[in-house]
Amino acid sequence: MHWLWLVSWFFGGAFTENAVPHFVSGVMGRAFQSPFAKPPGKGLSSSTVNVIWGVVNLVVAYLLVVRVGEFDLKATGHVAAFGLGLLLKGIGSAKHFGKFHGGNAPTAL
Repeated sequence: MHWLWLVSWFFGGAFTENAVPHFVSGVMGRAFQSPFAKPPGKGLSSSTVNVIWGVVNLVVAYLLVVRVGEFDLKATGHVAAFGLGLLLKGIGSAKHFGKFHGGNAPTAL
């Protein structure tokens, strides 16, 4: 296994995580922050833009995970790289979007 494959799978996990809130918000008909809003990442984009952006992220994730190397769901290292990308991007998204949606209430962590 090449270390660059792990890097690719890590970013595949990050792109998968990014696809979820955009696609889900879009199909629910809700506006959500996107890089195409004004200001980028803070303003709201339409539900249609978010569905498209979510699908673009899924395509990139597919290319990074399935088309790079030999990803095996039974290989712990492969799944760990993907999962770490998913987790770290998820925490970053929670902190960023929590500012807009009230999710940054003080906690014990």
